[in-house]
Amino acid sequence: MNKITIKDIDVNGKKVLLRCDFNVPLDENRNITDKTRILASLPTIKYLLENNSKLILCSHLGRPKGEVKKEYSLEPVAKELSAQLGKEVKMASDTIGESAKELTSNMENGDVVLLENVRFDKREEENNDEFSKGLADLADIYVNDAFGSAHRAHSSTVGVTKFLPSACGFLIEKELKALGDGLNNPERPFMAIVGGKKVSDKIGPIEALLEKVDVLLIGGAMAYTFFKSMGYEVGNSFCELDKLGLARKIMEKAKEKGVKLLLPVDNKIGKEFDPNTESKNVKYTEIPDGWEGFDIGEETIKIYSEELKKAKTVIWMGPLGLFEFDQFAIGTNTIAKVLADIDAVKIVGGGDSAAAITKAGLADKFTHISTGGSASLEFIEGKVLPGIEAINYK
Repeated sequence: MNKITIKDIDVNGKKVLLRCDFNVPLDENRNITDKTRILASLPTIKYLLENNSKLILCSHLGRPKGEVKKEYSLEPVAKELSAQLGKEVKMASDTIGESAKELTSNMENGDVVLLENVRFDKREEENNDEFSKGLADLADIYVNDAFGSAHRAHSSTVGVTKFLPSACGFLIEKELKALGDGLNNPERPFMAIVGGKKVSDKIGPIEALLEKVDVLLIGGAMAYTFFKSMGYEVGNSFCELDKLGLARKIMEKAKEKGVKLLLPVDNKIGKEFDPNTESKNVKYTEIPDGWEGFDIGEETIKIYSEELKKAKTVIWMGPLGLFEFDQFAIGTNTIAKVLADIDAVKIVGGGDSAAAITKAGLADKFTHISTGGSASLEFIEGKVLPGIEAINYK
């Protein structure tokens, strides 16, 4: 990677503005239900503290749309970080206002301040120069370690780099290396699993992968758009009727490129969208009216499992079924277990896939689980990520 990283700069005694991705899920009592993103930020935070910096953290949480909304406050993150670091993380009540200025003006080496949600100010998402300059005025150096927001050209990801020397943190460095090596220098056979709800959400990454992979396995609700494009009825299954031509185009391109494209041969279907609904296994050509497809079927699980056992590199984007409901999580969980046991580079991109694998308790069996969500999909697609592009080159 030819971008400056934190190991390339002297942070001793400097105020470092560190953009993290603390966009964590909270329950109704504002308790953090998944700490993955906070834990992923710790190596960079600890390195900067060990090297005597004065650390100013910033992040967004949720979509407050430029308004101060208590349910999107970063207070729970400040508490969790204090526990993780064993020291107080002081919480500013604003981003570039009096509270932020006061808490950051007389910092000692090793102090940590967390600014309030940057999206409480509508200028953040506008990449407004005044807001960017306000953030920059708090610090001497800017470090971006929020890969999950790297596809956004906002003040805290791009604008601030106009006013401060900038570098990447360890998480962004790790993400770029894992995803870049997996895509550009894969050991073969190289296979991709693409699931999720919509073909339209994944068209860019699918087209990019068809240029690189040996095998493409399709699952999730998007499979029903493919079935419909082939002339089969899909009952009440989710289907993008305006994307049937796109599905046909993907199948034609796979054939053209010599990529083996696998679609489910059977599906687990349910009567209604309910965790306890009546369900049964049927061939993909025989989905009855009034039923909806929620998972890949038993025969498909066997076929996909045997295929994936041959892989040396796998990229997985999107769950293969409605994994939030236990009876429709079997396809996703079984494939996750198969991958956990094979000797291969295994990369997971996209928030839902990561959540499914974490829920299955198999995260430690994968080479890399991206924290990026949409950013990882755009990287796979080959798009320029503004938050990465803005970092100074070596």
